[in-house]
Amino acid sequence: MKYIETSTGKWEVVIGLEVHAQMISNSKLFSAASTKFGAAPNENVSFVDAAFPGVLPVINSFCVDQAIKTGLGLNGTINLVSHFDRKNYFYADLPQGYQISQYKSPIISGGHVEIEDENGEARKVRLERIHVEQDAGKSIHDQSPTKSYIDLNRAGVALMEIVTMPDLRSADEVSAFIKKLRSILRYLKTCDGNMEEGSLRADVNVSLHRPGTEYGTRVEIKNVNSIRFIVSAIGFEVDRQIEVLESGGIVDQETRLFDPATGKTVVMRSKEDAQDYRYFPDPDLPPLILEQSRVDRIRETIPELPDAKTARFQRDLGLPHYDAALIASEMEIADYYEDALTHLPSGDAETAKILANWMLGELFSLLNKDGKNICESNVSPKNLAELIQLIKTDVISGKIAKDVLKIMWDTGKSASVIVEENGLRQITSAADIDDCLRAVLAEHSDKVAEYKNGKEKLFGFFVGQAMKKTQGKANPQLLNDVLKKLLGEK
Repeated sequence: MKYIETSTGKWEVVIGLEVHAQMISNSKLFSAASTKFGAAPNENVSFVDAAFPGVLPVINSFCVDQAIKTGLGLNGTINLVSHFDRKNYFYADLPQGYQISQYKSPIISGGHVEIEDENGEARKVRLERIHVEQDAGKSIHDQSPTKSYIDLNRAGVALMEIVTMPDLRSADEVSAFIKKLRSILRYLKTCDGNMEEGSLRADVNVSLHRPGTEYGTRVEIKNVNSIRFIVSAIGFEVDRQIEVLESGGIVDQETRLFDPATGKTVVMRSKEDAQDYRYFPDPDLPPLILEQSRVDRIRETIPELPDAKTARFQRDLGLPHYDAALIASEMEIADYYEDALTHLPSGDAETAKILANWMLGELFSLLNKDGKNICESNVSPKNLAELIQLIKTDVISGKIAKDVLKIMWDTGKSASVIVEENGLRQITSAADIDDCLRAVLAEHSDKVAEYKNGKEKLFGFFVGQAMKKTQGKANPQLLNDVLKKLLGEK
């Protein structure tokens, strides 16, 4: 267990999360209004979303399926009977004056997400529950010095609130958890995970206590929509609470907001408990009763998830854990990799590793430079596989391959076309390399003498001169072998 040590002793940080994941669906949880992001303010608003008198909510069956799928993907228990409740609070962007949510009987109980801790050891972060609820609208305070504006496009959008147990112990673990959760949700296609659009955001509960004592008073940091901001908010809040406690103060139970401009958390309000929301069953919605056959049918649609894919890449392809996990972290990256593999000889662990290296190294560098994701790559999986095959069969060297890949990126041409057009094939003739090296050694006879007198670093000089003569096209291994023979080392 990792502790924070100060002059007064050790502190343990305890963190729990309430992650709000917006479901992928065409319409809202209780209305037919569109969920499309980026619409003009108040364009996607039905009478239900605006809480007009006399209208009634009707559950979106597809959203129920999405919740079931998420619960199965996160190892939870699907409750065949659950209930919707009214969570009462008053705010300008909540027209009804209450939020339809689930309180005592959620659709999903339990579950877990496996992460790697700071020592690289796998461990499970337990989930308490996943419940379904409708989102609120959005208040806009920066459009006028005297007025606030309300956009209800988001009001009524289906959310899954994924509540963890207080199992996290550091900002790094929280970061790993959010990344892993987002990856799983994207694989399941139940949430797009776009934190910048607000479709995945977290309330972070932080407390401190001395090891061996009861947990301290928790403080909630509300609605943080960036992993970087979450890490910064936790760091500030931990330091703040330590300062309060070590100066003899008491940490107040409250809700705070994170200000990215200052890197600080600020008080929003005193923290409410469940009774403050005056929950009661929603009289307009009957119990949500599921058939086991429906759950079983959805279970059959669960794809291979990141952990299983990582294990398969290690087992079947011989990839190191780091490479396998990085490729499996996003479905699109894994799909690209596996597509490329289909164009290469099967069952070759060395080729699988070379492909992984080039994807995670050179290709990702080009993607990052142009601000693109793998789906927008200028180099197709088939063309990257062809480049790897040219390297494997010694048609080109790894050094030349880097130049070829850059041309592929800029032109869209295949590797073989670029190699032929530019005369980039490796020189693999021992006789040709022998002639080249003899010329190099003759031109630098003084350095040959120095080499034979013990200045062994000159070996690299001779290699460099030969590569310059061949414009980098000499096969490196053959070049080294022939040079050693000429210098009398073989």
